[in-house]
Amino acid sequence: MKIWLLIGCWLLAAVVLAACAGHDWATPADIWRAIAGDTSMRGRLLLEWRLPRVLAAALVGALLGLGGAVFQGVFRNPLAEPYLLGSAGGAALGATLALLVPMALPQTVLLPALAFAGAWGATMMVIGISRVAGAVDAAGLLLAGVAVAAILGALRSFLMLALSDETVSLQIVLSWVLGGVQTPTWSVLALLVAIALACMGFALALAHGLDTLGLGETMAQSFGLETRRFVAVAVLVGSLVVAAAVAFGGLVAFVGLAAPHIARWLVGPLHRPLLPASALVGAIVVTLADALARSALPPAEIPLGLVTAVAGGPFFIFLLARRLRK
Repeated sequence: MKIWLLIGCWLLAAVVLAACAGHDWATPADIWRAIAGDTSMRGRLLLEWRLPRVLAAALVGALLGLGGAVFQGVFRNPLAEPYLLGSAGGAALGATLALLVPMALPQTVLLPALAFAGAWGATMMVIGISRVAGAVDAAGLLLAGVAVAAILGALRSFLMLALSDETVSLQIVLSWVLGGVQTPTWSVLALLVAIALACMGFALALAHGLDTLGLGETMAQSFGLETRRFVAVAVLVGSLVVAAAVAFGGLVAFVGLAAPHIARWLVGPLHRPLLPASALVGAIVVTLADALARSALPPAEIPLGLVTAVAGGPFFIFLLARRLRK
């Protein structure tokens, strides 16, 4: 209970700090007055622009942390994360298609649908390639993921060059690909909350199976787990979580890798506490990274994906070196 209270306090502190941060810094008292109904221009800006963005960043981070924990559990690989396994790249390719190709359906429907299809398809492609190549260990999955992510990245760049014209701003697509949370309306934020809660429910339903799968496929089957079917369902859920995060936040690297590791240090390896803890840690990380992206170089804004990549790259190297020494 004490550790959950501590994580909750960290998240609250991160949200308050992020709400204060920006080109024009505010105080906690300003935030409180805005919530209480301050009708001044400053109060309205804080309530209608900054607070929804801070909360959206926290939810995107929660989804990334949750997706990373699911993928690390299903692949039994602590280095697995949506960005390295190609699922984030697949979601980005699907979302780029939704942004650049005119279709009959509205973009609000197309973007999450194509992002999900891309995330699921890329993850299944990585699994298929590693099985065909006979390299189903951690290194084989990572190499297949890196290769698929590179191919999808090249396809995405080609689509951006070939399909962008004067009717579609390439800068909008680029800023989205580099990662960044846009300020949602309160109704869209409510939809994101509902999606995040549904994803958490789906993930928690997998918790016992992920613990059993961690014992090894043979042992898991002896406990009655249909491993092939369970892995397919778990990959589907992980892809859904990643697609939701990418649809609302673009490509934000390494949060799905770092958050489950930090959460594992705090609550242990069992997935029932690990999944919500990973979501909370991911929320803290992205909330702080988004605050830094907004306030470091005013009035310009650093893409969120660049901030998390600069911080997460060394963390990944540390984890890889630690694993190789074992």
